[in-house]
Amino acid sequence: MAEKKVPMRTCIACRTEKPKKELIRIVKTKDGEFAVDRTGKMNGRGAYLCGDPACAQKIIKKKLLKSAFGVDVPDSVYAKLTEDFFGKQ
Repeated sequence: MAEKKVPMRTCIACRTEKPKKELIRIVKTKDGEFAVDRTGKMNGRGAYLCGDPACAQKIIKKKLLKSAFGVDVPDSVYAKLTEDFFGKQ
């Protein structure tokens, strides 16, 4: 019996390739809203982030979501990411 293929994705911050289930997906919906998709099943364009806090800091500091999605990303989305990864500050 053939082995089941594991889907791999790349973290947009550190550029390491990992299994999809180990990464956190950030989604831009058709309405232009952004959300953290922990299930990996929401509709919309996705960008992946590993759970490393250094990667989250890099995404926030360098505004990497703008290049991943090709649109300006509001600061509120980065604030939400900061809250999700580091708690309220």
